[in-house]
Amino acid sequence: MQGGARARLDGLLRARSIALVGATERSAWSNGAFANFGRLGYEGSIHVVNPKGGRIHGVNAATSCRALGQQVDAALLMVPMHAIEEALQDLHEAGIGNAVILSSGFAELGGDGADRQMSLAALARDKGIHLLGPNCLGFINFIDRVPIWTINLPTRLAGNVALVSQSGATASYIAEFAGRQGVGLSYIVSTGNEVDLNVARVVDYLVDDDATRVICLFLETSRDAQTLAAAAQRALSAGKPIIALKIGTSHITARSAQAHTGSLVGDDRVFDAACRQLGIIRVQSVDDLVATAGLLSQVQPRSGGVGVLAISGGICEVAADRAEAVGLQLAELSQPTRDALKQLLPDFGTPHNPLDVTGAAMLEPSLFASSIGVLASDPGVDLVACLYDMPGAPLQKYSEQVIAAVGTGFAAIDAQSVLLSITPRPVVDYSRLLAKHHGIAYVAAGVDRGLSAIASAQWWARKRGECHPLPVANDLPQIDARPATERQTLDYLASQGVPVIPARIATDAAQARSIAHEIGSPLALKIASPDIAHKSDVGGVQLNVSPAHAADAYRQIRVAVAASCPQARIDGVILSPMRGNGIELLVGIVRDPQWGPMLAVGLGGIWVELLKDTSLRLLPVTATDVRAMLDELRATRLLDGYRGGPRVDRNEVADVIARIGNAALALGPRLHSLEVNPLLATPGHVEALDGLTLWNDEDAP
Repeated sequence: MQGGARARLDGLLRARSIALVGATERSAWSNGAFANFGRLGYEGSIHVVNPKGGRIHGVNAATSCRALGQQVDAALLMVPMHAIEEALQDLHEAGIGNAVILSSGFAELGGDGADRQMSLAALARDKGIHLLGPNCLGFINFIDRVPIWTINLPTRLAGNVALVSQSGATASYIAEFAGRQGVGLSYIVSTGNEVDLNVARVVDYLVDDDATRVICLFLETSRDAQTLAAAAQRALSAGKPIIALKIGTSHITARSAQAHTGSLVGDDRVFDAACRQLGIIRVQSVDDLVATAGLLSQVQPRSGGVGVLAISGGICEVAADRAEAVGLQLAELSQPTRDALKQLLPDFGTPHNPLDVTGAAMLEPSLFASSIGVLASDPGVDLVACLYDMPGAPLQKYSEQVIAAVGTGFAAIDAQSVLLSITPRPVVDYSRLLAKHHGIAYVAAGVDRGLSAIASAQWWARKRGECHPLPVANDLPQIDARPATERQTLDYLASQGVPVIPARIATDAAQARSIAHEIGSPLALKIASPDIAHKSDVGGVQLNVSPAHAADAYRQIRVAVAASCPQARIDGVILSPMRGNGIELLVGIVRDPQWGPMLAVGLGGIWVELLKDTSLRLLPVTATDVRAMLDELRATRLLDGYRGGPRVDRNEVADVIARIGNAALALGPRLHSLEVNPLLATPGHVEALDGLTLWNDEDAP
């Protein structure tokens, strides 16, 4: 984040003087906001403002911000919606450049509310005031003890995890649960309707915040996606994980989110693809969000294998099943490691991973420490996870002995280490102090979510290891071309280095016969029309046509299309040589309203709609990115000659697809979508057989 932008957010999130505008002891919001200063131990100046003056919250109230007569960093506006304009003018005249707006009645209502929010944004820009909200609960800076927060503090446990949420109430629930799990917070920021400050800008700020090690997001939509993408790239490079919980995976949630925030929820699969590409860990529940944050707040993730141990064979089996389900890479123990474990364990013990230390550890708790040491010495183990419940009271002598042994084992190894509870349980003060005393990273989320968190950390570490800056779309040359028909699209792609099938257009049956004899091989005939996208649906395609029957096929196509689409513009019929068997792929580019141009790759022809097996990425992409997309397809084995099928060159396929993506970007923002379906991949060649472009309505050719 640039210095000026950071300084502006510092003025808000680290405010040393705060005005409560609209303060009154009749308001629960006002009472809560004022009480939070004392609860958190705020050491700055507190001012109250009410047009009636008097004494409020034990403080003499000024009748306006101008009347305060001193510098104030930030204000909390608790005035009715209709009084916001006057309040902002007062802030401007008082030189207050930051404000949190509690008031609702804006875009979340739609219609007139959205218009009011646009006016609010324009007014704030005109007055030079930076806004958080409206319709938000505010923020809490736990590190500097600065709360502009209008309900009870959900937790007072300070730590290194920041929570940024578009829903204030949800942020409170998440923070409260995090506190019960022993996960300390650096910030909570509720962004509400995001008329000015939004999640993306706050994330960009937190990437450079020394007190924050992990950033958690609760999202209802993706505003300012480009800023979020850039911030996520910086976070990945800096080694600062971002974990996102986003709603909107169903039609029901999409409707409720629109009613709540006044914004449309984008395509969930697009957001999922963006997370994979940008290194954002996506989770599906509050429990997983907190568990993953709790792990990453204590453990620096590595990409290698994991060694797991427990005192229960059953729990080891549960862990093995769970690891496979979540894609956790358990280390395959080397023979020297197995031999060393055999020396440690009783005769009935088995040196597996996960490792059951057996009931012998009941008599000899130090078996935990020695087993940890052997597991960590294996070259395939980057992290050791011990499954055991941290005692919650000082009356469990054996458990305390186990914890001491685990701490001894963890302290003696170079691998990362963590203690996972068997089942979810609260982290009470005694548990926290015991973990701290023995230097143990402890996650009390239970085996299921604990191992899921480790799997996410593994994925993130691999992503960071392959971290490279995304190509910049603006670096690609823009081309003043607007292909509209299939042939124009293919000709344009050919000019951009994409191999395309040769073809000619006939405008009558005789010309079709002549062209067919010149080509001299079985032909594909397709209607050429800017108004017909799915040609086979209207009888506009004839395949494997011999040159002798080309004229008849031409006439049949024209009759069928005339019957189905009498108003369609017809340029003629395209004749091209038939191609042999290969793998048909779909390559599609569409402009997402939030994230911009997206690339979709999947099986082509009819299969894309039937199987819906596609992989998505933000554009631009490299050939390396495309190879990863091909690997993600459920049908990826088809590319390698599955059951005697054609084996294609993945590198050549990836290179051609990357060129198609660049060609689409070169057409500029007027392009709505570009599709090649199919892109035919054979053992010796890759070739675009069909192309389609669609343009934004106002720019349509």
